[in-house]
Amino acid sequence: MFCYLSRNYKDTTGAGNKAKTDIEKTMEGMGYRNVGLPRSYHANALAHFTMTLLGVLKSPFCIGKGDVLVLQYPLKKYYTFVCNMAHARGAKVVTVIHDLGAFRRKALTVEQEMRRLAHSDCIIAHNDSMKRYLEQAGYAKPIVTLKIFDYLSDSRPNEGNTHRKPFTVVYAGGLNRRKNAFIYDWGECAGSYGIRVYGNGFEPSEAKCADKFKVMGFVKSDELIATAEGDFGLVWDGASLDACTGNWGEYLKINAPHKTSLYLRCGLPIIIWDKAAMAPFVRDNGVGLCVGSLRQLDKLLADITPEEYSRMKENVTRVSLRLSQGQYIREALAEAASMIMGE
Repeated sequence: MFCYLSRNYKDTTGAGNKAKTDIEKTMEGMGYRNVGLPRSYHANALAHFTMTLLGVLKSPFCIGKGDVLVLQYPLKKYYTFVCNMAHARGAKVVTVIHDLGAFRRKALTVEQEMRRLAHSDCIIAHNDSMKRYLEQAGYAKPIVTLKIFDYLSDSRPNEGNTHRKPFTVVYAGGLNRRKNAFIYDWGECAGSYGIRVYGNGFEPSEAKCADKFKVMGFVKSDELIATAEGDFGLVWDGASLDACTGNWGEYLKINAPHKTSLYLRCGLPIIIWDKAAMAPFVRDNGVGLCVGSLRQLDKLLADITPEEYSRMKENVTRVSLRLSQGQYIREALAEAASMIMGE
């Protein structure tokens, strides 16, 4: 039997929780059995702790010999306990990684994280870059790659997004300077295109060439999919226009940002740093542009023909449909199950 452990989620407005609940819903559709308590959404800290703990304590009694348990990582202090209990009951564990605490947050050392992840029989990593990082860090068991996070939503993209110049580039997410200081310099190199930002924390009065920006404020993801106005979605982090810098920029080298999936579900081709781990996916699927510097973007966008943009949009539609059906996690779970069941 294939099973998973659900938990309480304080909210689903954040990318991390949205990705986790989408995977849970996909597993439910695949017939996986929840060995914890029913998924819940309590914002209260005590309720959150209690519901998650009770689900963790219940799980060993619902797991049997030959089962495959899927865990979503990080599961904080419960992860090792659940893995040990599953193995004691004769089950195997597949771990879907969402975030690595040792890489960006430095919440633990690489050695500590590898010892923790060694309790899993197979890992589903974001992409080939994360797979190489894990192997080089010492993880020696099978690793499957997800490629991109799926994005479930009943909303349909705004069909008004068709080729028209000047283009508009969309940037959505947290807009505070700590993560995205580049935004305040971005306008000075946006000669032939406009910028539309969705999210909180941006002060346009402090940005260079503020007239280039249209600030939309925070919009929930389902609404954004249906209403986003623009021609491309930008995946970029850090303080520099010439590279993705700092801890956030370095993390892009192994990470699969959820906003990439959101843009595709909005019907928007992607613009991404060419050294980002998701750049090969964008390039191989023909769903956008990979750039070394945002200063290159003005000329690249000006040179795009209607035919080239139309092909990108067709490819985006194809990939978006797969994202809406949970196809990437379905395929990764099937591959992981095949690898560990064949041992």
